[in-house]
Amino acid sequence: MNIFLNKKNFYLLILFYSLFAILFALYVEYILGYKPCKLCVYQRIPYLAGIFISFIGYNYFKNVRILILIIMIFSISALISGYHYGIEKGIFEEFSGCASSSIGIVDKFELLKSLNNSMPSCKDINFKLFGASLAGINFLLSLLIVIYSLRTLVYEKN
Repeated sequence: MNIFLNKKNFYLLILFYSLFAILFALYVEYILGYKPCKLCVYQRIPYLAGIFISFIGYNYFKNVRILILIIMIFSISALISGYHYGIEKGIFEEFSGCASSSIGIVDKFELLKSLNNSMPSCKDINFKLFGASLAGINFLLSLLIVIYSLRTLVYEKN
């Protein structure tokens, strides 16, 4: 018997994976000291929603709308992380939100303050795991979750 055929276990897997992803991102940021770019922070939002929705799905696993929400959430996650990965690889141009906003500052104290508080560029890869950026790993895992969710939606009856 395959444990992943059960929708309840599927939601539990999504819940634990989402919790792990958020905790790992916070670990990399606060314990290891790597500052995230804006897209790195935006990539956390679908996981926060995934925690909430998968918790509901675990308790109301017969409702197909919850599975559709999981598909939508992780499709958004795949889009954000795929776009971020594309910026890292030079496929897409960096959007203006990733660029530094300190260009118009003329006071040297304000410029220093701005540089200390600024986020890194979205095209810079500051942290790698197994030779891949976290955006690339997030893209692949989000895509796998979407594919498996679609499979569950099509083949799972209860």
